[in-house]
Amino acid sequence: MKIGLIMENSQAAKNALVERALKKVVEPMGHEVINFGMYGAEDEHQLTYVQIGILAATLLNGGVVDYIVTGCGTGEGAMLACNSFAGVICGHVEDPLDAYTFAQINDGNAIAIPFAKGFGWGGDLNLEYIFEKLFSEPAGQGYPKERAVPEQRNKRILDGVKAVSLRPLAEALPLLDRELVKGALAGEKFLSLFAACKDGALKAAVQKILA
Repeated sequence: MKIGLIMENSQAAKNALVERALKKVVEPMGHEVINFGMYGAEDEHQLTYVQIGILAATLLNGGVVDYIVTGCGTGEGAMLACNSFAGVICGHVEDPLDAYTFAQINDGNAIAIPFAKGFGWGGDLNLEYIFEKLFSEPAGQGYPKERAVPEQRNKRILDGVKAVSLRPLAEALPLLDRELVKGALAGEKFLSLFAACKDGALKAAVQKILA
């Protein structure tokens, strides 16, 4: 699995800490971590939580990554922004129990963590425990186990609702403010990694916006 890490501007100083915790947990499992920034508070490439949603959706819908780990001060804005787009199911995760139940019940492909609210002593350990519970087992198995069938059915229903209620990303991106989208996709690694995009229509739309 390829796991993308995205940090927004208010929490960019924690990028290295989050990346270390994520890699420590998931690399021994065979997963790859790709850091899309922001890499520090002073980065020229600034990302708002709204732009996190745009970038996360582009990477997931394009098949560039399989999962997104992101967040903001409270985690709420990043979650809302991610869930504004088709192809993204983002959970708000504060602790290991949130991580485990979201993975097993909701089977999403992104999480938003509060990197400021409640992030004090032991914050780095909480991150490690979150990532352990998030990725330690195949997702979507249900919790408790006897609820697996209805939970899996509800996940399929949710996927169907989002497919109808939200525009395909290749249609949505050109309708957004061009500079907002260009700013979201301006990271130093984006273009080289997005070359692996598996969605031809989305790839063409992104290339036109960035041209």
